[in-house]
Amino acid sequence: MSDAAQQPRSAAAIVGLVLGIIAIIISWVPIVNNLAFIVGAVGLIFSVVAMVGTMRKKKAGKGLAIAALVANIASIAIVLGTQSMYGAAIDDALDAPAASTATAPGDDADAEAPATSDVGDAQEFTNLAVGTSVELENGLSVTVDAVQTGLVNYDGSSVVGIQVTYVNNGDAGADYNSYDWKGQDGQGAQESSTYYADGTNELSYGTLDAGGSVTGNIYFAGDTMMALYFGNVFADSPAASWAIA
Repeated sequence: MSDAAQQPRSAAAIVGLVLGIIAIIISWVPIVNNLAFIVGAVGLIFSVVAMVGTMRKKKAGKGLAIAALVANIASIAIVLGTQSMYGAAIDDALDAPAASTATAPGDDADAEAPATSDVGDAQEFTNLAVGTSVELENGLSVTVDAVQTGLVNYDGSSVVGIQVTYVNNGDAGADYNSYDWKGQDGQGAQESSTYYADGTNELSYGTLDAGGSVTGNIYFAGDTMMALYFGNVFADSPAASWAIA
């Protein structure tokens, strides 16, 4: 019998891989991903121990050890990335840019200023026409510029896309995030954006400096009739909505 056949499989590699998988799964969940960092760190220790054991030919399962190492490093990287994103969203929520105004394309600059409304309810900023801008109290202007209909995804499902633009007219940095948006169908069901295989220039997340702007696309299921903007991922109700169908 060969030495490789006699070597026991590395238990540390198995434990490290299991911990790495668990850490990746929970690393996307807000708050809970703090635990994912700890799980990933412990899994990384087991993975390193397993790598050392397999490289010294004391244990079998080098492939498992490598997979465990990669999984735990990936989980830690995801936690750091999502913590940054969620932290920016929380800061945005605490800043509470309350009032907003809506401006339709072609409005006369001398016309009576539209009413302002709290971002928490924003009842008068519903069913806006595509091209209408909503300006938050912090100076961030948000617009649904255009709608792409008739898109077909890789699995044959229909998709509708919207192009949105943020312009920071304020004096300080302002955050933007694709997760600030949801699509609503004719029955009132609200869903987050969907993956579109042929999507281009998809909106991500980040911070706009004063005077900066960013434009990107967001995709929803094909039965979406309204695009809802929530201001931040923790808002309970939309700040504004646009009719896109």
